[in-house]
Amino acid sequence: MPKVWRTEAFEWGKALALAIILALVIRVFLIEVYIVDGVSMQPSLHHGERVLVNKLVYRFSVPSLSDVVVFRYPRDGRRDFIKRVVAVAGQTVETRENYVYVDGVRRAEQHIIVPTHGAFGPVEVPSGTVFVMGDNRNFSLDSRDPAVGFVPLTEIKGQAMLVFWPLPHLRLLPQ
Repeated sequence: MPKVWRTEAFEWGKALALAIILALVIRVFLIEVYIVDGVSMQPSLHHGERVLVNKLVYRFSVPSLSDVVVFRYPRDGRRDFIKRVVAVAGQTVETRENYVYVDGVRRAEQHIIVPTHGAFGPVEVPSGTVFVMGDNRNFSLDSRDPAVGFVPLTEIKGQAMLVFWPLPHLRLLPQ
């Protein structure tokens, strides 16, 4: 192989290696793609949609009310759940009369289209955790169930920001 070709191949190899390293750094520390599995977040998110999750945001802050977060399922660390933060540490949460109440005040939730059935709480959210619920409250395995419970901040992987697939559904997630 002539010297020019070897030099060109070496340059292409360096560029490819740099691209792979950069992609790994982005995926591990900054942004990751998740696929919505199930109907628990309808109408905000639908089964099979792909979302970009900001993994950096909670390294410098804690989740806020209404953030859509991805976290490790406590019973199986290989599974991830995506839910909405309904209450944060120190707040009291309950469901009654078809609504969610935080600190005794009914939450105004435009993304909910079906009333929340059943009663839960009141419970106070412990320090270092958040209380999460799916937007499709009646078909959601969330903090009301002991299998999920309060979600430790250390188990939250990031904040869902953008639905990018399928393309006709491209949108920022409202918080």
